[in-house]
Amino acid sequence: MTAKNTLTTAPPYPVEQALERLGANLRTARLRRNLTIQSVAEKIGTGPRPVSDAEKGKPSTSAAVYVALLWAYDLLDQLSEVAGPESDEEGMALSLLRERSRARNRSELDSDF
Repeated sequence: MTAKNTLTTAPPYPVEQALERLGANLRTARLRRNLTIQSVAEKIGTGPRPVSDAEKGKPSTSAAVYVALLWAYDLLDQLSEVAGPESDEEGMALSLLRERSRARNRSELDSDF
């Protein structure tokens, strides 16, 4: 029996919405550049179906297709801002909780090899 990947068949609602927004944005970028799905597919080295699926926000579409489309539209630099450590407030707060408040005593170190 094969287990179904629920992330690609029924993702959490916020994930589904984010993918649909990204797909719509990619479609708008393509249309503003007056490009066909076929021409973009050729540029990124795939067929028209993955491009169309990405524009629909299908969760089963490879992340590589989404990233390649950003590249094709010269929007790839915006990806570096996604999940940037400097904007991860929760991660920074958790990291601060784990930081040491004082240095280790030298007497704890043993140089006897």
